[in-house]
Amino acid sequence: MKTSEFFKNSKTVFAIEVFPPKKSMSIERVYNTLEEIASLKPDYISVTCGAGGTSAVGESGGNPTLEVSSFIKNKCKVEAVAHLTCVASAEKDVLNTLNMLKQEGVENVLALRGDINPDLPRINDFIYAANLIEFIHKSGLNFGVSGACYPEGHVEAESMNDDLRSLKKKVDSGCETLISQVFFDNSLFYSFLEKVRLIGIEVPVSAGIMPVTSKSQIERMVSMCGASLPPKLTKMIARYDSKPDALRDAGIAYATEQIAELISNDVDGIHLYAMNNPYIARKIYENIGNLL
Repeated sequence: MKTSEFFKNSKTVFAIEVFPPKKSMSIERVYNTLEEIASLKPDYISVTCGAGGTSAVGESGGNPTLEVSSFIKNKCKVEAVAHLTCVASAEKDVLNTLNMLKQEGVENVLALRGDINPDLPRINDFIYAANLIEFIHKSGLNFGVSGACYPEGHVEAESMNDDLRSLKKKVDSGCETLISQVFFDNSLFYSFLEKVRLIGIEVPVSAGIMPVTSKSQIERMVSMCGASLPPKLTKMIARYDSKPDALRDAGIAYATEQIAELISNDVDGIHLYAMNNPYIARKIYENIGNLL
Protein backbone atom coordinates (compact mmCIF):
# COMPACT_ATOMS: atom_id res chain seq x y z
CA MET A 1 0.00 0.00 0.00
CA LYS A 2 1.30 3.44 -0.90
CA THR A 3 1.76 5.71 2.12
CA SER A 4 -0.11 8.47 0.29
CA GLU A 5 -3.27 6.33 0.68
CA PHE A 6 -3.14 6.73 4.47
CA PHE A 7 -3.60 10.47 4.13
CA LYS A 8 -6.88 10.09 2.27
CA ASN A 9 -8.61 9.35 5.58
CA SER A 10 -9.46 12.14 8.00
CA LYS A 11 -7.27 10.94 10.84
CA THR A 12 -3.70 12.01 11.55
CA VAL A 13 -1.24 9.49 10.09
CA PHE A 14 1.23 8.09 12.64
CA ALA A 15 4.64 6.76 11.60
CA ILE A 16 7.82 5.76 13.40
CA GLU A 17 11.39 5.93 12.09
CA VAL A 18 13.99 3.25 12.81
CA PHE A 19 17.55 2.70 11.68
CA PRO A 20 19.56 -0.42 10.77
CA PRO A 21 22.31 -1.68 13.11
CA LYS A 22 25.88 -0.53 12.62
CA LYS A 23 28.04 -2.56 10.27
CA SER A 24 29.81 -4.23 13.21
CA MET A 25 26.49 -5.58 14.54
CA SER A 26 24.42 -8.49 13.32
CA ILE A 27 21.21 -7.29 11.70
CA GLU A 28 19.27 -9.88 13.71
CA ARG A 29 19.99 -7.82 16.83
CA VAL A 30 17.52 -5.18 15.73
CA TYR A 31 14.68 -7.58 14.94
CA ASN A 32 13.29 -7.71 18.52
CA THR A 33 13.28 -3.92 18.58
CA LEU A 34 11.44 -3.81 15.27
CA GLU A 35 8.83 -6.29 16.45
CA GLU A 36 8.19 -4.26 19.61
CA ILE A 37 7.81 -1.03 17.63
CA ALA A 38 5.66 -2.71 14.98
CA SER A 39 3.34 -4.05 17.72
CA LEU A 40 2.18 -0.45 18.24
CA LYS A 41 0.63 -0.68 14.75
CA PRO A 42 1.84 2.61 13.28
CA ASP A 43 0.54 3.34 9.81
CA TYR A 44 4.07 2.80 8.50
CA ILE A 45 7.69 2.53 9.65
CA SER A 46 10.45 4.35 7.81
CA VAL A 47 13.97 2.92 7.68
CA THR A 48 17.02 5.17 7.49
CA CYS A 49 20.15 4.44 5.48
CA GLY A 50 22.86 2.22 6.87
CA ALA A 51 26.23 3.44 8.07
CA GLY A 52 28.27 5.09 5.36
CA GLY A 53 25.58 7.35 4.01
CA THR A 54 24.45 5.35 0.99
CA SER A 55 21.43 3.12 0.53
CA ALA A 56 22.07 1.86 -2.99
CA VAL A 57 23.50 -1.58 -3.56
CA GLY A 58 26.69 -1.40 -5.56
CA GLU A 59 29.25 -4.03 -6.49
CA SER A 60 30.08 -4.59 -2.81
CA GLY A 61 26.55 -5.93 -2.15
CA GLY A 62 24.74 -5.71 1.22
CA ASN A 63 22.00 -3.23 2.04
CA PRO A 64 20.78 -3.15 5.67
CA THR A 65 18.02 -0.67 4.79
CA LEU A 66 16.63 -3.22 2.35
CA GLU A 67 16.85 -6.06 4.88
CA VAL A 68 15.17 -4.10 7.67
CA SER A 69 12.46 -2.78 5.33
CA SER A 70 11.73 -6.30 4.13
CA PHE A 71 11.48 -7.59 7.72
CA ILE A 72 9.02 -4.82 8.63
CA LYS A 73 6.84 -5.43 5.58
CA ASN A 74 6.92 -9.22 5.43
CA LYS A 75 7.41 -10.33 9.03
CA CYS A 76 5.88 -7.49 11.04
CA LYS A 77 3.11 -6.83 8.47
CA VAL A 78 3.51 -3.05 8.64
CA GLU A 79 4.11 -0.86 5.61
CA ALA A 80 7.78 0.09 5.26
CA VAL A 81 9.33 3.21 3.73
CA ALA A 82 12.95 2.69 2.72
CA HIS A 83 15.19 5.75 2.74
CA LEU A 84 17.01 6.04 -0.57
CA THR A 85 19.93 8.43 -1.04
CA CYS A 86 21.62 9.33 -4.30
CA VAL A 87 24.60 11.63 -3.71
CA ALA A 88 27.10 8.75 -3.90
CA SER A 89 25.11 6.43 -6.17
CA ALA A 90 25.10 5.71 -9.87
CA GLU A 91 21.82 5.30 -11.74
CA LYS A 92 22.41 1.56 -12.18
CA ASP A 93 22.90 1.10 -8.44
CA VAL A 94 19.73 3.01 -7.58
CA LEU A 95 17.79 0.97 -10.13
CA ASN A 96 19.24 -2.21 -8.65
CA THR A 97 18.07 -1.17 -5.18
CA LEU A 98 14.60 -0.28 -6.45
CA ASN A 99 14.26 -3.66 -8.12
CA MET A 100 15.35 -5.45 -4.95
CA LEU A 101 12.88 -3.46 -2.85
CA LYS A 102 10.15 -4.35 -5.31
CA GLN A 103 11.05 -8.02 -5.09
CA GLU A 104 10.66 -7.83 -1.30
CA GLY A 105 7.24 -6.21 -1.61
CA VAL A 106 8.39 -2.81 -0.33
CA GLU A 107 6.32 -0.19 -2.17
CA ASN A 108 7.50 3.09 -0.68
CA VAL A 109 10.72 5.10 -0.55
CA LEU A 110 11.85 8.36 1.00
CA ALA A 111 13.96 9.99 -1.72
CA LEU A 112 16.90 11.97 -0.34
CA ARG A 113 20.01 13.56 -1.71
CA GLY A 114 21.87 12.35 1.35
CA ASP A 115 24.72 13.88 3.29
CA ILE A 116 27.94 14.47 1.37
CA ASN A 117 30.48 12.05 2.80
CA PRO A 118 34.10 13.08 2.15
CA ASP A 119 35.11 9.40 2.40
CA LEU A 120 32.89 8.44 -0.52
CA PRO A 121 33.42 9.49 -4.14
CA ARG A 122 30.89 12.00 -5.45
CA ILE A 123 28.94 10.54 -8.36
CA ASN A 124 27.11 13.11 -10.44
CA ASP A 125 24.30 10.96 -11.81
CA PHE A 126 22.05 12.72 -9.29
CA ILE A 127 22.72 16.22 -7.98
CA TYR A 128 19.49 16.88 -6.09
CA ALA A 129 16.71 14.84 -4.51
CA ALA A 130 14.38 16.09 -7.27
CA ASN A 131 16.57 14.27 -9.81
CA LEU A 132 16.19 11.05 -7.83
CA ILE A 133 12.42 11.47 -7.53
CA GLU A 134 12.10 11.95 -11.29
CA PHE A 135 14.29 8.89 -11.92
CA ILE A 136 12.18 6.70 -9.61
CA HIS A 137 8.99 7.61 -11.48
CA LYS A 138 10.63 7.07 -14.86
CA SER A 139 11.73 3.59 -13.76
CA GLY A 140 8.12 2.45 -14.12
CA LEU A 141 8.33 0.44 -10.88
CA ASN A 142 5.37 2.28 -9.34
CA PHE A 143 6.78 3.30 -5.98
CA GLY A 144 5.16 5.68 -3.55
CA VAL A 145 7.66 8.51 -3.17
CA SER A 146 8.06 10.77 -0.14
CA GLY A 147 10.52 13.62 0.34
CA ALA A 148 12.10 15.56 3.18
CA CYS A 149 11.33 19.15 4.14
CA TYR A 150 12.90 21.55 6.61
CA PRO A 151 10.70 23.83 8.76
CA GLU A 152 13.69 26.04 9.59
CA GLY A 153 15.31 25.69 6.16
CA HIS A 154 18.01 23.28 5.04
CA VAL A 155 21.37 24.08 6.61
CA GLU A 156 22.95 24.38 3.13
CA ALA A 157 20.24 26.63 1.67
CA GLU A 158 21.09 30.29 1.12
CA SER A 159 17.67 31.33 2.42
CA MET A 160 14.27 29.93 3.32
CA ASN A 161 12.92 31.09 -0.05
CA ASP A 162 15.74 29.23 -1.80
CA ASP A 163 14.91 26.09 0.16
CA LEU A 164 11.20 26.43 -0.63
CA ARG A 165 11.99 26.65 -4.34
CA SER A 166 13.95 23.40 -4.06
CA LEU A 167 11.05 21.80 -2.22
CA LYS A 168 8.64 22.84 -4.96
CA LYS A 169 10.91 21.13 -7.50
CA LYS A 170 10.71 17.89 -5.49
CA VAL A 171 6.92 18.01 -5.47
CA ASP A 172 6.75 18.93 -9.16
CA SER A 173 9.02 15.94 -9.87
CA GLY A 174 6.50 13.57 -8.28
CA CYS A 175 6.98 13.67 -4.51
CA GLU A 176 3.62 12.59 -3.05
CA THR A 177 4.10 13.24 0.66
CA LEU A 178 6.60 15.18 2.78
CA ILE A 179 8.26 14.37 6.11
CA SER A 180 9.73 17.23 8.08
CA GLN A 181 13.07 17.43 9.80
CA VAL A 182 12.81 17.51 13.59
CA PHE A 183 11.66 20.75 15.24
CA PHE A 184 10.93 21.69 18.84
CA ASP A 185 8.73 24.75 18.42
CA ASN A 186 5.36 24.10 16.81
CA SER A 187 4.95 27.73 15.76
CA LEU A 188 7.89 27.25 13.37
CA PHE A 189 6.10 24.31 11.76
CA TYR A 190 2.84 26.23 11.37
CA SER A 191 4.71 29.14 9.77
CA PHE A 192 6.47 26.73 7.43
CA LEU A 193 3.18 25.09 6.43
CA GLU A 194 1.72 28.47 5.59
CA LYS A 195 4.67 29.25 3.31
CA VAL A 196 4.44 25.81 1.68
CA ARG A 197 0.75 26.19 0.86
CA LEU A 198 1.25 29.72 -0.46
CA ILE A 199 3.67 28.48 -3.14
CA GLY A 200 1.24 25.80 -4.31
CA ILE A 201 2.47 22.71 -2.50
CA GLU A 202 -0.62 20.75 -1.54
CA VAL A 203 0.79 17.30 -0.67
CA PRO A 204 0.47 16.03 2.93
CA VAL A 205 3.22 17.12 5.32
CA SER A 206 4.09 15.01 8.37
CA ALA A 207 5.63 16.68 11.40
CA GLY A 208 8.95 15.19 12.53
CA ILE A 209 9.05 14.86 16.32
CA MET A 210 12.01 13.62 18.38
CA PRO A 211 11.78 13.20 22.16
CA VAL A 212 14.89 14.65 23.83
CA THR A 213 16.53 11.90 25.86
CA SER A 214 20.06 13.22 26.41
CA LYS A 215 22.05 16.43 26.13
CA SER A 216 24.53 14.87 23.70
CA GLN A 217 21.68 13.70 21.48
CA ILE A 218 20.20 17.15 21.18
CA GLU A 219 23.61 18.74 20.59
CA ARG A 220 24.16 16.36 17.64
CA MET A 221 20.77 17.21 16.18
CA VAL A 222 21.33 20.94 16.47
CA SER A 223 24.73 20.69 14.78
CA MET A 224 23.41 18.43 12.01
CA CYS A 225 20.14 20.10 11.08
CA GLY A 226 20.21 23.50 12.73
CA ALA A 227 17.01 22.98 14.74
CA SER A 228 16.51 25.78 17.26
CA LEU A 229 15.78 25.11 20.93
CA PRO A 230 13.03 27.14 22.62
CA PRO A 231 13.78 28.41 26.16
CA LYS A 232 11.30 25.94 27.68
CA LEU A 233 13.28 23.04 26.25
CA THR A 234 16.73 24.36 27.16
CA LYS A 235 15.56 24.87 30.76
CA MET A 236 14.26 21.31 30.86
CA ILE A 237 17.57 19.93 29.56
CA ALA A 238 19.59 21.98 32.05
CA ARG A 239 17.43 20.90 34.96
CA TYR A 240 17.53 17.16 34.28
CA ASP A 241 20.85 16.74 32.49
CA SER A 242 22.41 14.86 35.43
CA LYS A 243 19.36 12.60 35.84
CA PRO A 244 19.05 10.39 32.71
CA ASP A 245 15.72 8.78 33.60
CA ALA A 246 14.19 12.11 34.55
CA LEU A 247 15.42 13.73 31.32
CA ARG A 248 14.03 10.83 29.29
CA ASP A 249 10.61 11.14 30.92
CA ALA A 250 10.65 14.94 30.63
CA GLY A 251 11.57 14.58 26.95
CA ILE A 252 8.67 12.21 26.41
CA ALA A 253 6.33 14.66 28.13
CA TYR A 254 7.59 17.55 25.98
CA ALA A 255 7.16 15.54 22.76
CA THR A 256 3.70 14.42 23.86
CA GLU A 257 2.67 18.04 24.39
CA GLN A 258 4.00 18.94 20.93
CA ILE A 259 2.13 16.08 19.27
CA ALA A 260 -1.14 16.72 21.11
CA GLU A 261 -1.16 20.34 19.96
CA LEU A 262 -0.27 19.37 16.38
CA ILE A 263 -3.09 16.84 16.23
CA SER A 264 -5.56 19.38 17.63
CA ASN A 265 -4.52 21.65 14.76
CA ASP A 266 -5.25 18.92 12.21
CA VAL A 267 -1.67 18.14 11.19
CA ASP A 268 -1.51 15.65 8.31
CA GLY A 269 0.84 13.26 10.06
CA ILE A 270 3.23 12.63 12.94
CA HIS A 271 6.61 11.11 12.14
CA LEU A 272 8.21 9.95 15.39
CA TYR A 273 12.00 9.73 15.54
CA ALA A 274 12.14 7.10 18.30
CA MET A 275 15.87 6.29 17.97
CA ASN A 276 15.18 2.52 17.97
CA ASN A 277 13.92 2.78 21.54
CA PRO A 278 10.73 0.72 22.04
CA TYR A 279 10.18 2.20 25.52
CA ILE A 280 10.04 5.74 24.14
CA ALA A 281 7.87 4.72 21.19
CA ARG A 282 5.42 2.90 23.45
CA LYS A 283 5.17 5.72 26.01
CA ILE A 284 4.51 8.27 23.29
CA TYR A 285 1.89 6.08 21.67
CA GLU A 286 0.17 5.41 25.00
CA ASN A 287 -0.01 9.17 25.56
CA ILE A 288 -1.45 10.06 22.16
CA GLY A 289 -3.17 6.88 20.95
CA ASN A 290 -6.67 8.09 21.78
CA LEU A 291 -6.00 11.40 20.03
CA LEU A 292 -5.15 9.53 16.84
